[in-house]
Amino acid sequence: MNHDPLSSATRIVAAGRPSRVPGAAVGPSVEFTSTFVTGGDNAYARFDNPTWRAFEEAIGALEHGSALAFASGMGAIRAAIELVPLGGAVLVPQHSYNGTTALLDKLAEAGRLRVTRADVSDTPAYIDALDHTDLAWVESPTNPMLEVADLPTLFKAARESRVLTVCDNTFATPLLQQPLTLGADVVVHSATKYLSGHSDLIMGVTVTADPQIQQRLHSERTLSGAIAGPMEAWLALRGMRTLHVRFERACANAAELAARLADHPQVEAVRYPGSGAMLAIDVRGGVGAAEAVEQAVQLWLPATSLGGVESMLERRRRHTSEPMTVPENLLRLSVGIEDVEDLWRDLDAALSSSRAS
Repeated sequence: MNHDPLSSATRIVAAGRPSRVPGAAVGPSVEFTSTFVTGGDNAYARFDNPTWRAFEEAIGALEHGSALAFASGMGAIRAAIELVPLGGAVLVPQHSYNGTTALLDKLAEAGRLRVTRADVSDTPAYIDALDHTDLAWVESPTNPMLEVADLPTLFKAARESRVLTVCDNTFATPLLQQPLTLGADVVVHSATKYLSGHSDLIMGVTVTADPQIQQRLHSERTLSGAIAGPMEAWLALRGMRTLHVRFERACANAAELAARLADHPQVEAVRYPGSGAMLAIDVRGGVGAAEAVEQAVQLWLPATSLGGVESMLERRRRHTSEPMTVPENLLRLSVGIEDVEDLWRDLDAALSSSRAS
């Protein structure tokens, strides 16, 4: 089926379906096998799986490229980083997912590559840092500071400098932006988050429109063994069918909460990029007050992940791997699909009680 004329909301539902033949199932089955009978297109389940392909078709249709499912977001990130030549240089935002930065630092210590950091929201500074770079990593919005990058300008500058670009699109999802259409070479997602949407599986994905890059990513997945389980791929696709309605509700909730939090006496700053379902707040009163909010919420879940139907919050600097430029009193909020008034009452009460503590 040609998905080009369809909206993203429709693509999510229509893509990755079995062929329309009489008596066929309307949804893909889960293919539990480790090997295949000789003579077909696939010999072994580490190379490919029909259940992966259904998920890959759906996310590829959303991101306008060819997708590959991985065992985790980190598996996808590692595969993308392996595109860097030995001893090459990677430019990464000052604030990024700490799994990405921790992996880059480990590889740098081993002499595999070199790492440079810059503020991705400062477009001239990031472009200047492209000099002598092999791969530019981009997040927009960034994790956890919610900074926004000028993606078209950065990708254009990188392409002119012959620098490969990878964009982590986990926060924005393909509903808010499709980086490949803006000039990126590779997109990565933690499918654990918004794509699957129910906090019940671990999976990652890469997407590219370049056949040569796709082949290199596929080879890396095959040789590293970072393959998704068929059950996880099936669950991720099922979860993705409702991404549009889930994300629409979560974004509306986040916008309303951001507006109310801006006037809250216990909030020093609200970090909200103007769209999406992620925001962050600096709690007045320092570390103790921020931790008191975590302990006081009853509906919000104090947890480290994001992108599920449930609302979660976390003080990010409790992780030693977060950079020192992330405020100690910053709480990252992943806004879910609950009733916004219930979310506000719970958060307001927790913030108010933190003042007393």
